[in-house]
Amino acid sequence: MNNFLDPAILFFAFGILAGCVKSNLEIPQPIARFLSLYLLMALGLKGGFALAQSGLTAEIAASLGAAVLLAVAIPLAAYPLLKRFVSGFDAAAVAATYGSVSAVTFITATQYLDVHGIAYGGHMAAAMALMESPAIVIAVVLANSLRQAGAPAVLPGANGSATLGAPGPRVGLGKILHESFTDGTQLLLIGAMAVGLLTGEAGKAAMAPFSIDLFKGMLAFFLLDMGLHTARNLGKLRNQSRWLLAYAAGAPVVHASLALCLAALLGLSVGNATLLMVLAGSASYIAVPAALRYAIPEANPSVYFSMSLGVTFPLNILLGIPAYAWVAGAVL
Repeated sequence: MNNFLDPAILFFAFGILAGCVKSNLEIPQPIARFLSLYLLMALGLKGGFALAQSGLTAEIAASLGAAVLLAVAIPLAAYPLLKRFVSGFDAAAVAATYGSVSAVTFITATQYLDVHGIAYGGHMAAAMALMESPAIVIAVVLANSLRQAGAPAVLPGANGSATLGAPGPRVGLGKILHESFTDGTQLLLIGAMAVGLLTGEAGKAAMAPFSIDLFKGMLAFFLLDMGLHTARNLGKLRNQSRWLLAYAAGAPVVHASLALCLAALLGLSVGNATLLMVLAGSASYIAVPAALRYAIPEANPSVYFSMSLGVTFPLNILLGIPAYAWVAGAVL
């Protein structure tokens, strides 16, 4: 219940309400973009400062290794299951969406842990960065194999109809890898971590008014915008298969449970285990859709985007984060 009394979560709920009643409340796109960049920069700085203090430890190496393992295993396991309900291209896109991560969900989780006094490692921001790209690469490989086999694309038509079309051209992995690892948001996160690591305590004191004092308010403002976006995507869920909706609600729990098992096996702390569960249980609604619109044009964006933003994201923000923290505390 305390999670619902957090100002940032209340602003998220208010944004959903405002969107559902068709309010004209809107955060201008340039401001929303700035808020996103600010949150990533502040998160990277805090992670770098924490790494400068702790140094490289066995738990850090184990956490990063577990993150990469989950980022590879989740889309590979999801793809054959999803192919039973949607086309191969849509299955690859959804698998990539749920194999990648949501930075906003992760940032909200770190704020939750800070408020509740649960310690976690700054290196988990690096884990988030590592988990963003593998699923995209796997999806591109799967899509290229479908094109090689001559699989037709199921293209969205007017009034929700679907038509068969020719698959798009093969996409080079080199180009996808370059775009994934040079994406501006990811570079900003890694660069900010490097700055924090190099400057240490002196940098932390100098940047505290920016990266610490403003963080909560900026997060609340950004979650307000995310609430508005979530409400505007709820209508797209009406046309989705009930099996896909069940996957959007249930898969994060399964993925988070896998992360918890890994955390228990590796002896991770409660805070690090919670964040690993949050990362595994989240779904991308920014990086993956942006990449797949170019890399897998045969996939229907309304499928994977509405699933991640309309179902998984609000469930994680409102219920998932406190649930993951409670379960990690009870088990570890």
